[in-house]
Amino acid sequence: MTIVTAPTAPGGPRHRTRPEPEHRTVERRRIDGTVIDTVSLDPDIFGLVPNTAVLHQVITAQLAAARAGTQSTRTRAEVAGGGTKPFRQKGTGRARQGSIRSPQWSGGGVALGPKPRSYRQRTPKKMIRLALLSALSDRASEGKVAVVDEWSFPAPRTKDAVAALAALELGGRVLVVLGPEDGIPDRSFANLADVQTIQSPELNAYDVLRSDWVVFTDATLPGETTVVPDKPAPAPRARSTSVPATKDTEAVDTDAVEVEAEAVEEGPEAHGEEGDG
Repeated sequence: MTIVTAPTAPGGPRHRTRPEPEHRTVERRRIDGTVIDTVSLDPDIFGLVPNTAVLHQVITAQLAAARAGTQSTRTRAEVAGGGTKPFRQKGTGRARQGSIRSPQWSGGGVALGPKPRSYRQRTPKKMIRLALLSALSDRASEGKVAVVDEWSFPAPRTKDAVAALAALELGGRVLVVLGPEDGIPDRSFANLADVQTIQSPELNAYDVLRSDWVVFTDATLPGETTVVPDKPAPAPRARSTSVPATKDTEAVDTDAVEVEAEAVEEGPEAHGEEGDG
């Protein structure tokens, strides 16, 4: 993470400002791999500097909240048996015992063992959103964000899904972000172990970071996007019509200059001789 420190007066507080979001582009393609155009991603979503501290805290809280928390052990009060004193208090030479279900006995209760609990952590909504934007910006900075116009599968078929991923050149673990009407693509990707489908409202930082590619459609791509116009071809350079100077031309001009200089120097003397005659 890059942090820019703003200059301040000597002895004054130091203010940290984040760099401006970067503008990144991605090619929008069809499922057969044909490039339609190039779109500019929203810099406020895909152009931020990832905040690793917030990412760590949010993902840790998300994994903790996923725990069932149903583990439980029995205490000495919950173990059956041991209602009477195992032996008398004195005279045996042994340590006094009150129950065979105490923690030090085999088959006894567990001291300070785990009980059912909730592992949820309080995470503000702004931190959750910042973690998601940081994860998306990280994938966009690596060029691992793909955009397709739509998943135009005629029927749920795994073979069509595999062909689409091959045409789009997507390898590794792929996260496909779908909309509420993408039931056929959801069933088409269901049998692929390296592909995870997720509804756009359920998109989260953990699923984005554990995937190599994140694939959006026109309907699920977040933020405002603009089409990048094609660069116009450079205009042809105009040819010069002037004739370049040659060595012969330069020599003639130099000789003419020398003749004129000699005429100027000899001029006054010649006029004086004519006056005396």
